[in-house]
Amino acid sequence: MLFNSFAFWLFFVVVMLLYHRFKHRAQNVLLLIASYFFYGCWDWRFLSLIVLSTLVDYVVANKIVASDSQKKRRMLLTISMVTNLGMLGFFKYYGFFAHELVTLFTTIGIPAMLPTFKVILPVGISFYTFQTMSYTIDVYRGDCKPSRNLLDFAVYVSFFPQLVAGPIERAAHFLPQVTSNRVWKPEYFQEGLFLVVMGLFKKIVVADNMAVLVNSIFDTPLEQLSGLEVLVGVYAFAFQIYGDFSGYSSIARGISKWLGFDLMMNFRRPYFAINPSDFWRRWHISLSQWLRDYLYVPLGGNRHGRLNTYRNLMLTMLLGGLWHGANWTFVAWGAFHGIILCLYRLFDERRLKRLAANEKIAAPSGTSRFIQVVWMFHLICISWLLFRAETITQAWGMLQLMTTDFTFTPLVSTMLGMLVFYAGPLLVFEGWLEFRGKHFSLFDVHWSWRGLVYSYAMMMCFCFPPPVAGTFIYFQF
Repeated sequence: MLFNSFAFWLFFVVVMLLYHRFKHRAQNVLLLIASYFFYGCWDWRFLSLIVLSTLVDYVVANKIVASDSQKKRRMLLTISMVTNLGMLGFFKYYGFFAHELVTLFTTIGIPAMLPTFKVILPVGISFYTFQTMSYTIDVYRGDCKPSRNLLDFAVYVSFFPQLVAGPIERAAHFLPQVTSNRVWKPEYFQEGLFLVVMGLFKKIVVADNMAVLVNSIFDTPLEQLSGLEVLVGVYAFAFQIYGDFSGYSSIARGISKWLGFDLMMNFRRPYFAINPSDFWRRWHISLSQWLRDYLYVPLGGNRHGRLNTYRNLMLTMLLGGLWHGANWTFVAWGAFHGIILCLYRLFDERRLKRLAANEKIAAPSGTSRFIQVVWMFHLICISWLLFRAETITQAWGMLQLMTTDFTFTPLVSTMLGMLVFYAGPLLVFEGWLEFRGKHFSLFDVHWSWRGLVYSYAMMMCFCFPPPVAGTFIYFQF
């Protein structure tokens, strides 16, 4: 069931009507049943993976706390890691690496026969495995207490609003909300309404209409395209993936509010970032923090010299790229982000040395910030070309075409018009929020202005729907 489908909203209304009639324990039972039903609508066979991950991590976490032996605690943590990463590795990466190994051995003249399987990728496996792994790691570190109730923990793992595409919730933040009574507050409805309406607008109006442009460009042979057509297609994908993924996260947070839960913010106007670090503090925040806390910092972070810091950044971003999918384009995407993180860090180190030497450095002006934002946006767009392309060869060919052919065709004019019409209002709205300050929101203005925004968003959803409703991009991850 898609959030932008009538089937989902019928399902959600039924859940809501029952949910608010029950007390806490019965609510959790209902949430677990609803979550398993929701996931089972995709493919009921893969419910077994969620159940296995839930049971293993529930038992492991409680045994970790009960054990006084550090060796046994490490062994238990290893069991959890092997189980979760084993499932993720087999279903997501086995076919890719098996094919690459066979190709490598054949190239150097060594016969290789690796068993091949037609493996179906379970929806959302990267999200719920990372969520359960963070739980056992936090229990091992002593950062959170284990759940003593299997029902509560199962709801934490399978909570349907964020099950298949995040945000990746930490146990310390979300598990107490599952175990304690939910108290309904009037502001939950208002906050949830804003998040749901904006999420639907981003998905239906922006992402799915941009998908029409993106697919037409990336499915066309290079020799039939101009460089400007490719460039505008990349711009369109930048807004498609942002509208799609942030739209999902917004709807997930909104319906969670209506259920009495508070999910973490996963996006904070990322295209207004001024540097790569700022971008990753704004884009897919739950994954960024996960990679920081469970990969970058354990590798040593920035504590052991410049070269080790650059190494840790590159490894973190390479694995972050591979998390997105089994394709060399995702590895290249992660490498690109690692490189620009290192280059910006090197620039900042030199700037700090100048400050230490008491050299005068002009304070950043509004114009300077605008230039930084525009420059960073185009760096991100280059990375999106790697992310969207089917192969490295296609990405390279499109990049060459973008930088050598500036023919303005009628298609470019049409695409620019669609880009401005569908994505322009979102960019203006978020720019207004960004200009007003980090903590400013639509709730700080009069209710009549909010009503006007909601009316416009819903009118666009009903009057300008895409030709074909698309699934959410991050479901494949």
